[in-house]
Amino acid sequence: MELKPITREAIPGALQKAERYRLLNESSAAESICLDVLEIEPDNQEALVALLLAITDQFAEELADGMRRARAILPRLESDYERSYYDGIICERRARAQLQRGALGSSEVATAWFHDAMRCYERAESIRPAGNDESILRWNTCVRMLGRHERVFAASEYEPALGE
Repeated sequence: MELKPITREAIPGALQKAERYRLLNESSAAESICLDVLEIEPDNQEALVALLLAITDQFAEELADGMRRARAILPRLESDYERSYYDGIICERRARAQLQRGALGSSEVATAWFHDAMRCYERAESIRPAGNDESILRWNTCVRMLGRHERVFAASEYEPALGE
């Protein structure tokens, strides 16, 4: 089967639908819409951002491939600020997906991803447009998440579970 193209005139409405589908937790439908828009306008920044967010919404299901697909969008974003900011979003959502998995060591892995996100947000903060504090808000969210989930064991506090 072949995909059917949308019309250029339908793009604004399609992007609104993509946002709506993301809010309804139907991120695969939102992703599909964004891909349809990008077939018509490959550099549409709104569609690229919505696509990146729709992919990161799916990290719980397909983490490794999702990371690759989300990161592939970053070079297509026009501004250095957006590339840094959305790289932070990718890392932060990777951390959250890791926490949701709850496997052995997931807290430590998530901690590393939160720290990566914070580095991205600091980079974005240093080049942000006037009046845009999104990167600061996200950085603060990471700090709060770390406060809730980070496990730090000092060597002197460690006790082996099996005893010696």
